[in-house]
Amino acid sequence: MAAGLVFLLCAAAVICCVGAQESYDDLPRHHQLGVDLALQKLRSEARVRHHFRFLRTLSKSEIEGGFGARFPYHHFYLKPTTCPKETTASDPQTCPFRNDRPLIDCAVCYKTVGDQIESNPKPYVHCIQKPRLTEDMNTIRADHCKKMRYNSGAPTLLAVSTG
Repeated sequence: MAAGLVFLLCAAAVICCVGAQESYDDLPRHHQLGVDLALQKLRSEARVRHHFRFLRTLSKSEIEGGFGARFPYHHFYLKPTTCPKETTASDPQTCPFRNDRPLIDCAVCYKTVGDQIESNPKPYVHCIQKPRLTEDMNTIRADHCKKMRYNSGAPTLLAVSTG
């Protein structure tokens, strides 16, 4: 009986720990695009020396803009792996997480039509090591994304003058 109880406790601990990591593949496609955008930006930075993988979502939202347009906002963590920076693999067995480096806190917002990120308005990507993130940065992120959503610059049919 005691062995059964220990087994149950161990199983619960494993389930709890596994739930801490969300799968990139479980994200909706338009949110995967934002994660890809952040990873692309990190790879292009000369100061960044590590390969990263998606860890988990902190928050996400989206506004439907009409005519198939969406304005996703996604706040998430990236975690460094043991693989070299140039690695394209994102398989957990090939590139396991490392625990000796801080997480990267990212916020992205952009406009999509279908499965494509639009270049106008310009996508916003802000990633920083989690310990360096300040409340002011969080406020700036939120303000920037709110402006993007409400100032998409698209004319409406009602605003067009024919006279």
